[in-house]
Amino acid sequence: MLEEKISEINSGFNQDIVTIKDQKQLEELRIKYFSRNGLVSQLFNELKNASKEEKPVLGKSLNTLRNDLTARFDSLKVKLEISKEKEEDKIDLSLPGTRRIIGSRHLITQTLDEIKTIFKGLGFSVVGGPELESDYNNFGALNFPPNHPARDMQDTFFITEDFLLRTHTSPVQIRVMEKYKPPIRVIMPGLCYRNEAISSRSYCVFHQVEGLYVDTDVTFAELKGTLVSFAQQFYGEGLKYRFRPSFFPFTEPSAEMDITCFLCHGKGCRVCKHSGWLEILGCGMVDPNVFDNVNIDHEKYTGYAFGMGIERTALLKYGIDDIRIFFENDFRFLRQF
Repeated sequence: MLEEKISEINSGFNQDIVTIKDQKQLEELRIKYFSRNGLVSQLFNELKNASKEEKPVLGKSLNTLRNDLTARFDSLKVKLEISKEKEEDKIDLSLPGTRRIIGSRHLITQTLDEIKTIFKGLGFSVVGGPELESDYNNFGALNFPPNHPARDMQDTFFITEDFLLRTHTSPVQIRVMEKYKPPIRVIMPGLCYRNEAISSRSYCVFHQVEGLYVDTDVTFAELKGTLVSFAQQFYGEGLKYRFRPSFFPFTEPSAEMDITCFLCHGKGCRVCKHSGWLEILGCGMVDPNVFDNVNIDHEKYTGYAFGMGIERTALLKYGIDDIRIFFENDFRFLRQF
């Protein structure tokens, strides 16, 4: 009687398995034959009613049946899983294409690259330097007196008593003049750090580009010509400019360069604070004390230096009113450029 049931279940499984087309049907087949109350389990429950003589033979037949059915079930399960993966990998060519969003250079990087391209065209080389600087290179060699306000902890991130995060890229000037002999014509872009309150107009991290030209008979007129040429290429032709006296410890004389506001064309607006002018950079002739600190003969050589903040330059050129937006990674802003 039990042998007949074994044969019937084997035949029934053969008929059922060929009809399985998906995972749902496969699960129904598993429940029918292999669950706790399935047909195979019922046969093992009936085995205990067989005689001692029949049990070894019937037990062997049942084990063979279970192993055979399980192997065929597992094989079908693998085939269905592979078929499902292939189905998911198919590409429906009738569907509309998905637009890929491609990243772009940050606006600060674009502005910096444009500035570097202009100055390279004017004969300047690009030089970099470390962001962690000595107090001497950042202040002392640049003619900052020991009691200068810029040395205060409120302005500078001091790492130790003698080392700090550079507050400007001017220390690279010292490194270049110590390493190379004149003539020197370089720009020095890089990150700077100042311990300032974050607001719409200032940030604790910013980019800066400084320039340095050292040679015999360098004049302030050459400085003006270089900067005017840069401004016209960067901001556009037809602008007016002016140089106002100023003070920097490492240049003498010193000046700040203004251009007519290209947003209101000198009529006065919120960006230029209704003055009609925009300050774009500071500049001046290298102080003889700086030359003495780097062992360059100030009787023989003269030079000029200038510096500008990249964030401020981008703010002015693109009419952006908050410096913080450069650091917030807002796609709505970044994708405009």
